[in-house]
Parts: sequence; C-alpha cells; structure tokens
Amino acid sequence: MIRKISILTNSFIGINARTWEDLAFIPTNADPQLDKDFQEVLGVNPVRCYLDNTGLIGVLLTMNKNGIVVNGNVPLEFMRELLPDRNINIVSIDDSINAVGNDIVTNDHGAIIHEDFSKKSEKLISDALGVEVVRRSIGGIKTVGSGSIVTNKGMIVNPETTDEEIEFLKDFFKVPVKIGTANYGSIFVGSCIIANSKGALVGSNTTPIELGRIDDVL
Repeated sequence: MIRKISILTNSFIGINARTWEDLAFIPTNADPQLDKDFQEVLGVNPVRCYLDNTGLIGVLLTMNKNGIVVNGNVPLEFMRELLPDRNINIVSIDDSINAVGNDIVTNDHGAIIHEDFSKKSEKLISDALGVEVVRRSIGGIKTVGSGSIVTNKGMIVNPETTDEEIEFLKDFFKVPVKIGTANYGSIFVGSCIIANSKGALVGSNTTPIELGRIDDVL
C-alpha cells in the first residue's frame, strides 16, 4: 500500500518520522490522523516523541530489526523509557557527523554510512544494527540516508546513481534497486519517503509517475 501525506505541513516527511517493520517514531505534535496512516499503510503503531527537543526524528534516528542509532544529544535513558518492553540495541553517536538519519541507510542485511564517520562511530553503528557497514556515497550524495531509502523489500536511489553502484547495492542489501525521485523531482528520496516491507508513505507533492515507480519497488 502507498499513500501521500504531509507531516507538520511538510511534504519532506522522512525528516520528521522513522519506521521499521514493527516500530515507528513520529513527532508529539503531529496530526492525530498520522497514527492511522502508520497503522493502515505500514502496519505499525507509532511512538510519539521529540528527540533533542525537536520533531526532526527522521534526521536524528535510524534503525533496523536489531537496533536503533540516535544522535549523540539524545540520552539512551530517554530512548529506553520510550521502549520499556523492548530488548533492542540502542546506541547514541557523538560525532561531527551527527544527523544519523540522514547519514545512514540500512536494512536487515547491511548499512551504508557517510564516509566521514569516525572509526569509533562505525563500530558502534555496526554493533547496534548487527550488520556489515560500508562507507561510501550513493549517486554522488554523501548523506546516504537522505539520498536513498531501503527496506527489506526494495531500494530507491537517486537518478545519478550508476549501473555499477546499483549492482553493488543489490548484492549488499539483497533487494531490487531502482532509481527514482519524489515530491515532484526531489533526488532526496530518503527525506521524502517513510517505508517498510508492508508499505510506503510518500510526500504530498509526489507525482503519479513517481508514485508508480515507488510502489513498484517498495
């Protein structure tokens, strides 16, 4: 299932929320309808919160089935209080590269991270997510989490991504990979889409042609 939405009047919805298969986080002050969108399209009941006193959850957090990586300003104790009944790895990354949602793209098979993360951060990310970690850009974009999106079903990358890169990504993430845009031509698809293997929420400015491509992959 796929549905167009906005969050806090913003069509770049990936900035404000994050999901995986059975867990999601949305801003505390988001429209009540958003809970229904996540339940019906993604099959998950979202947790409402602020991270570092903002609603920029998709910028400050990323996750897969094994763990959660958050910005260094978000206390681990706070995250554990949000998830009292879950036994999941949670790490807080204190690094000059600190917008972890923008700088990591991951599924349950692998993670690609911004090339400038420290070695310490790379190890923490790998340990938390329980997957192999590779440093590289995708389609010329270093902020790989904003420039691409991957689930356990498929991956969308920006149109500048080469055929050689796509072949690598297919093998690394173990999913089909296709190029695409959202929100009327934005190459920052990770900032425009929230998805898991059950469905996708896309920014409200996404065109019918873009919707078709996204739905075909995710």
